[in-house]
Amino acid sequence: MSKLYLIPTPIGNLGDITLRAVETLKEVDYILAEDTRQTAKLLHHLGIEKKLVSHHQHNEHKTLERIIDSLKNGETAALVSDAGTPAISDPGFLLVRECLKHDIAIETLPGATAFVPALVNSGFPCDKFVFEGFLPHKKGRQTRLNFLKEETRTIIFYESTHRLLKTLEQFAECYGEDRQVSVSRELTKIHEETVRGTLKEVIGYYQTNVTKGEIVIILHGADK
Repeated sequence: MSKLYLIPTPIGNLGDITLRAVETLKEVDYILAEDTRQTAKLLHHLGIEKKLVSHHQHNEHKTLERIIDSLKNGETAALVSDAGTPAISDPGFLLVRECLKHDIAIETLPGATAFVPALVNSGFPCDKFVFEGFLPHKKGRQTRLNFLKEETRTIIFYESTHRLLKTLEQFAECYGEDRQVSVSRELTKIHEETVRGTLKEVIGYYQTNVTKGEIVIILHGADK
């Protein structure tokens, strides 16, 4: 029976992949990968040999029809991103929507997602939160920042290392330098680090410390 499996992959520590994910990767006919080179490393570590098909944000519209045809013909496929859960700030939404449109079964496995440990680790309220992912780089960025001014729930952002300091400075300008923030990087890896404090304090830290790796910013919500 044809089916698309969405399989989370480790965000750093390869030991975080689930037994169910490993078994499913072994069983599917082929794997859709955001970066086939990155996925090949994971498969090699797991001792799995499987056909890899490139499926990323730059070609997902072009590959969609071919993938749907293969699934309608009875094949099974797994969709993975480089790290974490597919469709969370990664390709996946378009394919899932198209599968539903064609009555193709979908199964999503639970697993790694970077923002969950960063949120829980922040010490901020996590009963209610807003996931913003990556902010627009230019057009619409300030509009989005202004929109979030009155947001009282904890806010989650993804950011690259080279934009981190600029983003924190924009937060301080927009929300005040006393707003509490928690910045996590290299989650599950050897150099995992979380820096907490006011925006002023955390900006000061990153002005004198080199940052590397994937970044999750957890911003405390506005006072009610």
